[in-house]
Amino acid sequence: MPPFVEPVEASDKSVHPDSRHPLYIGDWKRSIPYVDDGFAKDDMDEPHFKRKRAILEKHPEIVGLYGIDTNTKWITFATVSIHLFCAYLFGRVLLDWNWTMVICSYAVGGTLTQAFGSIIHEFSHALAHESLFVNRLLGLFVNIGIPVPIAQSFRRYHLEHHTFQGVVGKDPDLPLEWEIYLIRGNPILKVFWLLIFPVMYVVRGVAMGKEPSFWEIVNIIFTICTDICIWSVCGPRGFLYMMLSLWWGYSINPAAAHFIQEHYTWDDGQETYSYYGSMNKLTLNIGFHNEHHDFTKVAWSKLPAVRDAAPEFYNTIRYHESWFQVLWEFITMPTFGPQSRVVREYADHQRARKLMKKE
Repeated sequence: MPPFVEPVEASDKSVHPDSRHPLYIGDWKRSIPYVDDGFAKDDMDEPHFKRKRAILEKHPEIVGLYGIDTNTKWITFATVSIHLFCAYLFGRVLLDWNWTMVICSYAVGGTLTQAFGSIIHEFSHALAHESLFVNRLLGLFVNIGIPVPIAQSFRRYHLEHHTFQGVVGKDPDLPLEWEIYLIRGNPILKVFWLLIFPVMYVVRGVAMGKEPSFWEIVNIIFTICTDICIWSVCGPRGFLYMMLSLWWGYSINPAAAHFIQEHYTWDDGQETYSYYGSMNKLTLNIGFHNEHHDFTKVAWSKLPAVRDAAPEFYNTIRYHESWFQVLWEFITMPTFGPQSRVVREYADHQRARKLMKKE
């Protein structure tokens, strides 16, 4: 646990019209399955844009952490190479090591798949190279390790998630209505829901009803070509290893718990949570989610420095220290379910954002 720090004091509303200043914790109550019918609702804008301003008022030195991390591309080449080597090993060499392949696809392949997702996340924010075009190309390269074309779609929808966090109809990260009403707080159904998370990740994007962009079409063609090459070199069994890795990595793997950790509500009023456990070392600090939403121009390697620079903003709000515990509590406790999120209407988001002009 970090040393105790004094929390920042709430400001006088006559000075800051947004009553959430400076931590930007809302007044809403979290939604409870079997008690509430849907998401928790907020009548304010997403908190991080204003929260960043509040932090910079006290810690302007954080701006010095902005910029790219050129090491990300080398991590990309190394992790994709390891994954392809495992696919070849199980596809062409260890042909009767069935259970070993399944276990490896969960422990090694699943973790690498989450690392790929974290790398794609960095490229989406153009934090690996000065050129946006090069970041897109690197996104295509890391997608070789994921046999489904997601890199360019992720960039498109993830940037919308940042801009419209929790906004109904605009945030593609929100569960769909049927997910809420079918799953509720039932532990068995929650396990099933987590197991089909790779499918839901795609379905939610499709539900936005947008035509594929040029880069998404390029991604589809590129992935089909690389999948054919992998099938030819590693064989169908090697390709199966990669598909299993994808499935485990985006479903009930501890590294995939960050999907729950990030915005599923543990406390009233708080809609974003960080994770500070050891698995950040394997997933490019993807757990530092409050830090990332506050400062999207900071690369993964410097996110811990953001926390260190402003402990009164990060250590005084709820955070997680174990992804295993996140999964265990979410699955076993009936007070958690897909509805454990907070939403806002676009009109409320826009109205509250205009309060910035009065601050």
